[in-house]
Amino acid sequence: MAEQISPSAELALFAAGLRYEQIPADVLRRTEDLMLDWFGSALAGKGARPVESIERFARQMGGDGPAEVLISRRRTTPLFAAMVNAAASHFIEQDDVHNGSVFHPAAVVFPPVLAVAQALGSSGRDVLVAAVAGYEVGIRVGEFLGRSHYRVFHTTGTAGSIAAAVAVGSLLKLNAEQMQDAIGSAGTQAAGLWEFLRDAADSKQLHTAHAAGSGLTAAYLAKDGFKGARQILEGAKGMAAGMSSDADVTRLTDGLLTRWAVAEVSFKYHASCRHTHPAADALLQVMRQHDLAPAQIASVVTHVHQGAIDVLGPVVDPVTVHQAKFSMGTVLGLVAVHGSASVADFEASFKSSEVVAFRNKVSMQLDAEVDGAYPARWIGKVEVKTLDGRLLHGRVDEPKGDPGNSLNREEIEQKVLRLAQFSQGASTQEMRSACDAVWQIERNDKIGYLLPQAAV
Repeated sequence: MAEQISPSAELALFAAGLRYEQIPADVLRRTEDLMLDWFGSALAGKGARPVESIERFARQMGGDGPAEVLISRRRTTPLFAAMVNAAASHFIEQDDVHNGSVFHPAAVVFPPVLAVAQALGSSGRDVLVAAVAGYEVGIRVGEFLGRSHYRVFHTTGTAGSIAAAVAVGSLLKLNAEQMQDAIGSAGTQAAGLWEFLRDAADSKQLHTAHAAGSGLTAAYLAKDGFKGARQILEGAKGMAAGMSSDADVTRLTDGLLTRWAVAEVSFKYHASCRHTHPAADALLQVMRQHDLAPAQIASVVTHVHQGAIDVLGPVVDPVTVHQAKFSMGTVLGLVAVHGSASVADFEASFKSSEVVAFRNKVSMQLDAEVDGAYPARWIGKVEVKTLDGRLLHGRVDEPKGDPGNSLNREEIEQKVLRLAQFSQGASTQEMRSACDAVWQIERNDKIGYLLPQAAV
């Protein structure tokens, strides 16, 4: 009888052995979609104070190199390019999310993949395989760590370190033993706590920068023979032991090579925390069906899962744009007043009297059905009471951007064009060239740069 291997070893074997030919065509196309969507979010971080702070740090600590920093168009080492691009892509709150793991894969997978691929001269196919490996492993680690983990830990920072290590390990052609070492070294560095939401600290950008950097570091060290813990995920002193009370080890290896978690990832339509999207869509549904103006609404009760209460509950009176994106009332106020919660809406109106007045009408209530379905499904339910005494109900089973209600390629292109225009990160012509490059990435024998280099 064959010897049973550990889940960590099985994950490493999968990641090290994944080949382009094993990945279904629709999953590859989805990965291209996710890459372009990520590119727009990364550019949208240009000019953001915490992102620019991390870029200044990178300038001080890193020299010239082969990898591009998207917000400044300079070239630096893969480590610092990955860190800055990861910080930038998680600022505007429009990067992708996987519902079941409550994990934002793009922000921690594509930055190190792009940076290392540019340094190595990897092919477009290598980039796609590496990204898929990072998504598949990172998502499963997030699911394994469970809901209890997410109450305190920012899963994108913790599981993200593993995802980044696996993705870079794929590009470095690590064997299974080396890949397990990389997972071990990434897991021991995994970090990210939600406390920053209470006082609008900048930690969220540090979480993604750290995850991308620590995962990249772990993979390069493993290539050099550096040994990592063999069961950092499920071991007696591993991540689950210290970070979870409901870890399910079967989730780590669920459906490898048969269930493609990349296909389950959602795009973010509103520029806010994903926990606000189901209720925002449900409120828009009610207002459109009944032709309601904001002033006609007396109160809105959002029926939510516990994760939404845990993350959004501490944000009572947002003082910054970024903190406002974690305020259920503010997001619903924006969609009620403007019909959308775009990056421009937040910048212009999150403190407006109309939005604040509506914010104060909104409350969250734990709903057994919504909580029971979460995190596999993020149902949106609202009760809207009007000033003339009507009680109206709205329900959305798949918010805009979910796999069953997804964005098509034209919508993705329009989204990234808007994000680049918002930050002035690239011209329309530059963005269209980048879109073409991503759509055709599998044909490239050597990955290039997405944007022209800045003039020296």
